[in-house]
Amino acid sequence: MRMNETEKELVAMVLSGRNEAFEPLVTPYRESLLSLAFRLTGNREDAREVAQEALLRAFKHLGRYDTSRSFRNWLFQIAANQARDRLRRRRKEADTAVEAARKPWPQEDPESGRRAKEFRSDLEKCLSVLAPREREVFILRDLEELDIRETALALGCSSVSVRVHLSSARRKIRDAIREKFPHLEEGR
Repeated sequence: MRMNETEKELVAMVLSGRNEAFEPLVTPYRESLLSLAFRLTGNREDAREVAQEALLRAFKHLGRYDTSRSFRNWLFQIAANQARDRLRRRRKEADTAVEAARKPWPQEDPESGRRAKEFRSDLEKCLSVLAPREREVFILRDLEELDIRETALALGCSSVSVRVHLSSARRKIRDAIREKFPHLEEGR
């Protein structure tokens, strides 16, 4: 995914000192950024802080941004790095394992997503079997729908690494579904 012309114009405006152009640049990505942060941290407060820090860093380092890349992916890479750093700090401070359940940002309307909530709850349990890098790859590739190359760029690793971790993650999730939630396989 390449940067669109509107984004290029907004980046140029911010870089020329018109800071007010940053808001319309990031607004389309705020919700998905917060959702990604929540999936990676598993905690609302941490997710808000990770998303906020990602936006601040994006603003601060916008001059380093390569406009040949997708702005969304660049922003997601910053958020993934922030989430990873926060989890590392939390592990050091608490000296315990980080809670692994991940889920998307909760829906505002509780009636509209009963089945989706059930599925997310089941998926959350399945995600808990993944190693941190597998979880990151799976979330970015299969839930956020980045392609292999974009996922590799967001995580700062090779496409081969993404494919290996994605394959492992999908296998572990498939096994967890078969073991813990056989009712989810009935629709196959």
